[in-house]
Amino acid sequence: MNFTKTLLLWYDENKRTFLWRETKDPYKIWLSEVILQQTQTQQGLPYYVRFLETFPTIKDLALSGEDTVLKLWQGLGYYSRARNLHSTAQYIHKECGGVFPNTFKSLLKLKGVGDYTASAISSICFNIPEAVVDGNVYRFLSRYFGIYTPINISQAHQEFKAKAMNLMDITQPGKFNQALMEFGSIHCKPRTPHCKSCPFSYDCIAYNQNKIHLLPQKRTKLKVIDRYFNYLVILDQNGQIQLEKRVGKGIWQNLFQFPLLETNKRVDSRKKLIEKFSTKMITQLNTKKLKLWNREPIAHKLSHQKLFVFFWTIPSKGILKKGYSLKELKNQAVPVVIQNFLDKFFTIDT
Repeated sequence: MNFTKTLLLWYDENKRTFLWRETKDPYKIWLSEVILQQTQTQQGLPYYVRFLETFPTIKDLALSGEDTVLKLWQGLGYYSRARNLHSTAQYIHKECGGVFPNTFKSLLKLKGVGDYTASAISSICFNIPEAVVDGNVYRFLSRYFGIYTPINISQAHQEFKAKAMNLMDITQPGKFNQALMEFGSIHCKPRTPHCKSCPFSYDCIAYNQNKIHLLPQKRTKLKVIDRYFNYLVILDQNGQIQLEKRVGKGIWQNLFQFPLLETNKRVDSRKKLIEKFSTKMITQLNTKKLKLWNREPIAHKLSHQKLFVFFWTIPSKGILKKGYSLKELKNQAVPVVIQNFLDKFFTIDT
């Protein structure tokens, strides 16, 4: 059986229709690839449409503010993608004259662009034979060839990329890459692959050895860390709320949040919470009216972290100098857990 010919024929008959498959514009392809990292297609599509409506060209994206980009990104998670997207757009606009780099090596130099994204853009837009390797490719090739190398170790990428490169039709690398990913996505699925109707089943090692459930292999994941977030929701007499920008490396960088106290365990009493916040902040607040908004923690799961979030409401003794009105709040990029709180809080309390 000719693997590549069979794959491309399957793709012609079964490929899904997406907006980013109707263009060779590297800006639009790049945008789709960044959005779809760590994001399912169904969730990412509305964001892709909104981004192109707001920023039809890379110049529009470059000339926007980072806060605007983060707000538009809100809900997708992994916010470093949005910051890198904006930074790279500025670089291309200023340093490259608005012209997207058109070689694999030059694409790799862009902030936030790794081997996968550079391979996708270069093959789809510029017909450069660079194989893509994502979760779908790992799964399909590991099963078909019976590869037991754990896919979450460093040498796996090189091994699987070499395998894909050997299979590639170099006359149409973009189509081959999309076919390889598409087959893994909708046919050789993680839990319910369509093995009985699979055009590769005759030669598939995992299928013929009844080891579909064992591949691909992964090494044990990192331990999930529990973190406890206590947000202080400060309101003044004008109905304004205090926000601050989250700085430093880590989750939600440059997003807005309420004043935060992180503790190593749950804080149950008002007195203990007050003791932990800075004296300067507490003196400006009416501590007698400090209330815990949610008795049970709001659990928020990230890749290697589990947050237990508590919201404490408290009135300010005066008018906040840097307070945000409800209208202004709607324009700020905040973590989803805070946006969910705001939606419920203002629905209940107004």
